[in-house]
Amino acid sequence: MNTRTRANVLPITENDAFIANALESASIPTLMMAMIHITGDSSLLRGKVRPAKATMGDTHGQIDSQDQAEIRKQALEILTAYRDGDGHLPPMPSRETILAMMRFFVGEEVPDSYVPMMLEEMDLECEDTRGFKRNSEGSSPQERGFHVLVIGAGMSGLLTAIRLEQAGIRYTVVEKNSGIGGTWFENTYPGARVDIANHFYCYSFEPNSDWSEYFAQKDELRAYFENCAKKYGVLNNISFQTEVESAKWNERNSRWSVCLRTREGNEEDREFDAIVSAVGQLNRPNIPPIEGKELFTGPSFHSAEWEHHIDLRGKRVAVIGTGASALQLVPEVAKKTSQLYVFQRSPAWMFPNPDYHAKVSDGKKWLLAHVPFYARWYRFLLFWPGSDGLMPSLIIDPDWPHPERSVNALNEATRVSFTDYMESQLDKNQELLDKVVPDYPPFGKRMLQDNGSWLNTLCQENVDLVDSAAERITPEGVIGADGVERRVDVIIFATGFHAGKFLSPMKIIGRQGTDLRELWGDEPRAYLGITVPDFPNFFCLYGPATNLAHAGSIIFNSECQVRYIMSCLRSLEEGGHSAMDCRKAVHEAFAARLDEAFGRTVWAHPGVESWYKNSRGRVTTTSPWLLVDYWNWTRECNREDYEFIE
Repeated sequence: MNTRTRANVLPITENDAFIANALESASIPTLMMAMIHITGDSSLLRGKVRPAKATMGDTHGQIDSQDQAEIRKQALEILTAYRDGDGHLPPMPSRETILAMMRFFVGEEVPDSYVPMMLEEMDLECEDTRGFKRNSEGSSPQERGFHVLVIGAGMSGLLTAIRLEQAGIRYTVVEKNSGIGGTWFENTYPGARVDIANHFYCYSFEPNSDWSEYFAQKDELRAYFENCAKKYGVLNNISFQTEVESAKWNERNSRWSVCLRTREGNEEDREFDAIVSAVGQLNRPNIPPIEGKELFTGPSFHSAEWEHHIDLRGKRVAVIGTGASALQLVPEVAKKTSQLYVFQRSPAWMFPNPDYHAKVSDGKKWLLAHVPFYARWYRFLLFWPGSDGLMPSLIIDPDWPHPERSVNALNEATRVSFTDYMESQLDKNQELLDKVVPDYPPFGKRMLQDNGSWLNTLCQENVDLVDSAAERITPEGVIGADGVERRVDVIIFATGFHAGKFLSPMKIIGRQGTDLRELWGDEPRAYLGITVPDFPNFFCLYGPATNLAHAGSIIFNSECQVRYIMSCLRSLEEGGHSAMDCRKAVHEAFAARLDEAFGRTVWAHPGVESWYKNSRGRVTTTSPWLLVDYWNWTRECNREDYEFIE
């Protein structure tokens, strides 16, 4: 039987021994929340067993083994009674009780202002309240022939298609690749996986209890999004191997004239009422202009354009870069090569995470799929300590006496903790330790994760960490700052993407012939990261200043942005308007707030050079906002922020 209950879980049919065994895999705080829902008894909140403050990577709340055993014993009694009963659950706890549960669960004060956001994110009622419900009054966009172009079929483009499909709005998705998945379609290098825990890195309305790993690899991620596309019926609206060459706003009919290049290589001109750009920030590989790279006689390629036909076994290989992709691929490449040189422009801070490569046990999968509300609270446990809770450690204290190495006392404690971890992994290898410990504040650049694989790989005899950027490439090798040529057979560029070149290489022309690429230069700005004056009915997803550098999941941000865009479309529908354009004063005020917020964060630290910044050192890609603030700002379109066009 596969019927789900009101809590959107499968019924429990297994025997007591099976359930008891599954409970050995349980997150105890999460299990306690599920027990309250199943029984309607909140007395656990007043008991002697209390989780400590939630931290990233700890799902047991530092509860000792004896208390864990007692909770499992109680849970077994509750779950067997639920199994043998009529399947009905008590009414949902009151809002006050839910708030008390949240505070108990994470071991600290959860502000009341967070409750609406977390209730929506956890979706305890399984109602998908972020979904777009059409207004029954007036003519629908479908009836008026309103047609939306979505550019990209990665995570955010697919999400947009799902919401447009649900709303009955006509849409077309164009995708430059031959399949769905965006970054998970393109990045096929060995070891590619997500850096956000998977039970959080998935749509809130489409949780997955069957992830095989806590941080899934590329193939499983791609399969998840492909399954979502099939389930929600959007595949027939996607044109693969199709790119947008240009889009121009037509003042005469208030529509976008779009030039598409089809899979056959032909140009096709079409008109659309609105455009949603879901091209992402990290999809155009960046290979830096290293002197002599065209002279190299062996194979060379970017990590996002992996050449699978090249056999690395027994080869001498250079990996240029030590960012997120390198930390994942280097341990895998090192298993095959006779010699591996890793060229490091600057080291990265990494968060120690023993679950980074860990498999999800069958017991954990069963709990997520069968125990009412367990998966919903588990999502909260992953969300809370890794999101807004980190922000205080990222704000610059102007009186802090050690600004060269940290930005405040909390940031310094993080530095000490991370350094201690590296020391423990390197077993007093001072030479290597000096190379891998960064000299800038933690979180100044993208934070990475390690379960020991990266640092252990650097200790291998066939691996050499070159503590400098690659300065020159010769026909047979790579030269670093020390002037030594390392002869190699293959070069792999793990050098990131053109993150600051939003919407490149498309040409977008708005009102009065305004060219968006020229307007932005290398300092792109958009109101809420979504809309730009003089570009009516043009919406960005994962736009300027919306990358999440203080943890969180980009899927959360995308769900906020798509809901906002759907609210904009509702405003057009209800007002009978053809278009809406962001007011310049609103855009400029937001930009001023953005600059002020950035100035207080570690990302603007003068000692940090990262892809978050433009050529003048100004942060343009990542977000300085608390998630709860951004969630509130994007819940609904404020119509006063826009000029409407009839």
